Amino acid sequence: MSATVGSTGSRFYDATIGKKVVMAVTGAILALFVIVHMLGNLQVLAGAAKINEYAKLLQSSKPVLWGTRITLLLAVVLHIRAAVQLYALKAAARPVAYAKKGHRGSTPAARFMIWSGYALGLFIVYHILHFTTGTAHPAFVHGDVFHNVTTAFKNPVIAGIYIVSMGLLSMHLSHGLYSFTQSLGLSHPRYTARVKGLARVLAVVIAAGFAAVPIAVLAALVKK
Repeated sequence: MSATVGSTGSRFYDATIGKKVVMAVTGAILALFVIVHMLGNLQVLAGAAKINEYAKLLQSSKPVLWGTRITLLLAVVLHIRAAVQLYALKAAARPVAYAKKGHRGSTPAARFMIWSGYALGLFIVYHILHFTTGTAHPAFVHGDVFHNVTTAFKNPVIAGIYIVSMGLLSMHLSHGLYSFTQSLGLSHPRYTARVKGLARVLAVVIAAGFAAVPIAVLAALVKK
């Protein structure tokens, strides 16, 4: 029975639609996490006690914490794998480049989806080393999230890296959220424009929520 299920799952993933579904589902998981993470980050604006209390709450249940981390890691790995394989299939189907490329109906977010994904992957590694392990943060203090965030973002270069990365996140989410409905067969020509518009608005709101923290620190608007 398990061999049959495994074989069926393998055949499903081998098909292009299978890869698209995997990318859509894992993308939805990551998007949901990003929204929750953004809302949590905004508590920095309420002061040290608020954000540090929130961080302590997240750390209070190790099984939940590590279960979440493992789920996110699997989602990231599967998402990247499916994306790279789909990109390779697309390139293989068009081995000879067009003499003149046309981008009718295509947005910059769609055209640079794979590259914004690579950039975000590098940013995630840096972000973990910066605010989770403290490896890339010279003034890192375990358990004091407010201190770590404010000391880091007082540096315009670091703040700039985060703000630019959030711009890339906005582009990636804008196309990704729209593609999610297409991959799962939820799209309809009547609602295409509305779905695209909603995806763009949501992507901008999420990115702006993240960028608000480094901008507020740089502007000295964050107080203990």
